[in-house]
Amino acid sequence: MATPTNKEHFSGGLAKVLAEKWQEHFSAISAHKLILASRSEVFKKMLELDEFKTSTKHVETITLSEMKQEELEAFVEFIYSDGSKLSANVKQHARSLYLAADKYEIMHLRDLCRAELISSLSFSNSLDILELAQIPFDKVLHDAAFSFIKKNLKTIDSSDEFKLFIASNPNLAVEIVKASLTCTLGCSSCGYNYTPRNGSCCSCGRIGTLRLI
Repeated sequence: MATPTNKEHFSGGLAKVLAEKWQEHFSAISAHKLILASRSEVFKKMLELDEFKTSTKHVETITLSEMKQEELEAFVEFIYSDGSKLSANVKQHARSLYLAADKYEIMHLRDLCRAELISSLSFSNSLDILELAQIPFDKVLHDAAFSFIKKNLKTIDSSDEFKLFIASNPNLAVEIVKASLTCTLGCSSCGYNYTPRNGSCCSCGRIGTLRLI
């Protein structure tokens, strides 16, 4: 087994303490106000509200209803990390943390989650990731997912997921189909497939017949 580096030992110690805290108080995850405020302007503004400052009404918890327990644990894990990369645990929740990062304005986490989502594009998740890129619109994520789907449409368009996608995103579906259509001409004389140039075959110069492939 590889020996942990000084950096891994340094950051791992904090993760270990947090994990022990979470096990003691499984229903709520412990986090320092100072850390939350330093990582997120949204949390900073939230914690500056009077209800969090008054000594007569000490508020001890914040409910983040959009995240499940394990997603919130991964979220807090990243907030306490050095931010250089996503851990294996955080990568498992890249989709939900991408949304959380946008909501709580932690743009570095959003960038890392976007990169993870793009690297994990597959036949089964590309439609979901394209849909995710619309709320809010993320051009980089949109273009990556759109390009993957266009390239693999022959496989994706036969899935039940694509049928559901068409129903909920008709405009996007039309864009995908239009972009994926390829029209070439097959020359009736030499059989060469070509892109039309002045209506004639660029191989033999004769007029070809239209063949959609």
